[in-house]
Formats: sequence, C-alpha cells, structure tokens
Amino acid sequence: MDTTANTAGLGWLHTSVGRKVVMAVTGIFLMSFLVVHLAGNLLLLRGDGGAAFNAYADFMSTNPLIRVLEVLLFVGFVVHIYQGLYFISKERRFRPKGYTLHRPQDNTTIFSRTMRISAIVILVFLLVHLRHFFVEHRILGASLTMYESCKLAFENPFYSAFYVLSMILLAFHLAHGFHSSFQTLGLIVNRRIDRVVRWAGTAFAFLVPLGFAVIPLYFLFQTLY
Repeated sequence: MDTTANTAGLGWLHTSVGRKVVMAVTGIFLMSFLVVHLAGNLLLLRGDGGAAFNAYADFMSTNPLIRVLEVLLFVGFVVHIYQGLYFISKERRFRPKGYTLHRPQDNTTIFSRTMRISAIVILVFLLVHLRHFFVEHRILGASLTMYESCKLAFENPFYSAFYVLSMILLAFHLAHGFHSSFQTLGLIVNRRIDRVVRWAGTAFAFLVPLGFAVIPLYFLFQTLY
C-alpha cells in the first residue's frame, strides 16, 4: 500500500480549501439534522399531553440505528466547530494593521459579519440544551418525562427568551452558511442556480428557526393567558 499517497491525500484536508469543504459538508449534514429534529419537536404542539412526543423521544433513545447516527451527529458538530475556530483564529492572525479603515459593511452582508457571534451563541445554546435534556435524561435518569422537562423549561421566561434569541442568531448563521456551503462545494455553476440556492437558503434560514422558536413561545403564553 502506498502510504505516502494516502498521507498526501489526507493532507489536503488540512489546507484552507480542504477545511472549507469539510466545514461545508458538515454544515449541510447539520442542517439536515435540524429538519428532522424540528419535525420531532413539533409533536410538542399536538395538545395530547405529550403522548406523541414521549413516544418519539423513547424511539430516539432506544433505536440502535439512531444511536449510531447520534455518534455521527456528535462528530459532525465537533468537526464543524473545530473548523470554525480554526478560521476565526486564522482571521485574527492575518488581519491587517489599520483595520479601523476596513469597512466590511461595504462588501459583505450582515449575516456574514455576524457569523462569529452567532456561532458562539449557538455553541452556548447547544451546551445548555444538551445539559438540560440529553444529560438529564440519558445520563442522570430524570424522573420526569421528556415532555414534562420541555414544558417545565419553556414555561421559564428566561430560558424561553434565551431559546428564541438563539434561534434568531441561528437564522443569521444559516442565512450565510446555506449559500456558502453550496458555493464551497462547487454546486453553484450559474446565476439561475445561484438564485435558487439563495432563495432556498433564505426560506430555510427563516422557517426552521421560526419553527423552533414557536415551541417555547407556545408553552410560555399558556402560562400567561
């Protein structure tokens, strides 16, 4: 076996282009997860006392195939976050002197300019979310059902506010990341496809976070009215 060739091939992944491709692939994978996760979470709104959502949560925690996919999802998150931190670090190292004269608003969108802050807030949200639900139920064995845990969390105005804010920044992150991922992978080959991808990205970035944000607001408003 030619180990030199294999090493050279893997070395490509450590170039800027390779890292961007990895980030784009993991980004698309994570966006597909958001759709599946939202579909399951919307069961919280069925008004059946949590029966459908608890059945869904039980299936997700016991099905062997889902457990394997969870490992892949975890790896996807870690790799995506690592690559993001790499590019943030690289940007800081190579930022030119006299940066105060630079006017990014002249040639970039607000979505691209807020990628760093949106990524940080989403990471904090993810850690809080995992601690509150995954760790509490999968590791610590919470006595409450998953539906009861969600209801209790979303009835807390501070948690719900943090959740909605995180979804707003997720929308910003997706608005830039969706188009950027397809562009990095060379899938945008003409203006027509570019328009379609931009339209699809805008719709995705609006509808998916909105769907998530509706859930805590639904429970919170029930406590107020």
